[in-house]
Amino acid sequence: MEKPIGLQKFLAMAGIASRRKAEEYISAGRVQVDGQVSTAMGQLIVPEKQTVLFDNKKVEAKEQLIYLLLNKPKGYVTTLSDPQGRPIVSTLLPGIKERVFPVGRLDIDTTGALLLTNDGELAQSILHPKYEVFKTYEAEVKGTPSKVTINALEQGILLEKKKTAPAKLTIKRRHKGYSVVHIRIHEGRKRQVKKMFQTVGHPVLALKRLAYGNLELNNLAIGKFRILCKNDIKKIFSKKNLYNKKNS
Repeated sequence: MEKPIGLQKFLAMAGIASRRKAEEYISAGRVQVDGQVSTAMGQLIVPEKQTVLFDNKKVEAKEQLIYLLLNKPKGYVTTLSDPQGRPIVSTLLPGIKERVFPVGRLDIDTTGALLLTNDGELAQSILHPKYEVFKTYEAEVKGTPSKVTINALEQGILLEKKKTAPAKLTIKRRHKGYSVVHIRIHEGRKRQVKKMFQTVGHPVLALKRLAYGNLELNNLAIGKFRILCKNDIKKIFSKKNLYNKKNS
C-alpha cells in the first residue's frame, strides 16, 4: 500500500525547492493536484496514484541528487527567473541537466559561495535555524569598527526589534577609509550582514560569502562551479570551527 506524504514534502523530494519555499509556491496557487489548484498546507497525496503539476508542468519522480558550489559573480540574481531580465545564476551552470535551485540567496551585488541542489531536504536542513549551519562572509566596511563595536556585534545587536544571534568577527586588514572584516553567522535574515554593519555605523562597501560551515570556495574561480561529493556535504554541517582557526 502506497504511503501518503505531505504535498510540500513531495515537492522538496522532487527537487522543486526547499520545503519552506514549496509552501510559498503552494500558497501562491502554483501547484495543482489532479487538475485542481491546491493552496492548503498539510495536504496529503499518494505520488504513485496522483498527478502533481508545478507551473503547469508535471512533477516527476526525484532526479538523481546533485550538489554544486558556485562562486557567484556580481550582477547575477539568485532566482530561477527574473521579470526584470537580469542575469540569473542558472546560466552559469553549463552541462548541468538537473533542475537545481539556490540554497538561500545572495544580493545581486554580493559575490561568493552559493550552493545549488535539487535536494530539498538538504536545503531545508541548511536553512533551518535549529541546525545552526554557519556562513562566513568577507565584508569591506567603511571605517574601522572599534573593539566595543566588534564585541557588540558578536554578542548580538537589536535588528528590526529582534536581537541577532551570537556571531564571530575578525578584522583581517585595515586600509585608509575602510576595513576588511570576516563575520561568521548562522542566522539567515534578509541582508543581515549589511544591516548589522549599517546599524553600528560601518556600511558595507562590498560583500563576499566565503563558506558554508567548513565548505570553502578555496581556489574556485569567479563564475565557475564544482560538483560536490559526500565529504563536501559533511563539511557544511561540521561543528568544528576550522575556518576561523585557520584564518585567525
